[in-house]
Amino acid sequence: MPEISQHRLSRRGFCLCCLGVTTFAASGGWLTPSEVFAQSKNIVDNIRTAVAEAPIKVHKLRTDISVLEGLGGNIAVLTGPDGKVLIDAGITASRPRILEAFSDLGDGPIRQLINTHWHFDHADGNEWLHKEGASILAHENTRKHLAMTTRVEDWDFNFPPSPSGALPSEVFAQDKTLQANGTTLALKYYGPAHTDSDISVTFQEPDVLHAGDTYWNGFYPFIDYSTGGSIDGMIRAAETNLAAVTNNTIVIPGHGPPASNKAELEQFRDMLVDIREKVAALKKQGRSLDEAIAARPTAGYDAEWGQFAVNPTLFTKLVYMGV
Repeated sequence: MPEISQHRLSRRGFCLCCLGVTTFAASGGWLTPSEVFAQSKNIVDNIRTAVAEAPIKVHKLRTDISVLEGLGGNIAVLTGPDGKVLIDAGITASRPRILEAFSDLGDGPIRQLINTHWHFDHADGNEWLHKEGASILAHENTRKHLAMTTRVEDWDFNFPPSPSGALPSEVFAQDKTLQANGTTLALKYYGPAHTDSDISVTFQEPDVLHAGDTYWNGFYPFIDYSTGGSIDGMIRAAETNLAAVTNNTIVIPGHGPPASNKAELEQFRDMLVDIREKVAALKKQGRSLDEAIAARPTAGYDAEWGQFAVNPTLFTKLVYMGV
């Protein structure tokens, strides 16, 4: 594998590079992750299949907090005498590798799972983790979407209702605080952002923030307008995150390299604001969506931010929808 491909693969939360293998024969050549995302007829099932064989990397961050990368969204794990507390559940197909990773993080049982939002790459593993002993906590809108048939238009996919064991047994509407393993966990609801169910989890004493999919480290984010997301909501969430961190805070994104910081978070916010302004100006001029895409308002950022599932065309569309 060429060096650049190795680098890109190591930065994938969805392991979309793996999906390119399945398209080689039909296309006559390798597809980039964004091309796979755009051309796949069923991106959700393809991601589940790819993740089944994807490796997991464990990052030990600070005190008893680690992050599992490579199985959907980044999963944070707090270990200690009270058992394991998980932030997000990844994709069910990753179960064997998750359990293997857990074995290296101590013998404590799985006690608590907190979903940052309802999307399958963060909540698909809810049911099996509940069977392992985890009680599930989330925002009330996460439970609402998991409990009913929910469509994501940009994925052209209808998610069926989740089984009862996958549903959060405890929900909250705004903010919530709990204690585990000698650590205070502060849960904060953003309001509509990436979806209408996003929360952050701050480990207060070790100063670690899990921002869920309100922050994609190094990538254009997906924004789910089908369930309440918007570009303006993403910018508000980025401002909220920046106000909550210091230069010492470790920031865990929903996707991308999992040990981020305030400076990188600020770059993400600035990118969102700048592209929003550019797209809004084009729309105000009366440009159609196709004309706005052709104007390439993301061009100055594409080399750095446009190399994952959300390519420049899709991100321009997502911003255009919200301005």
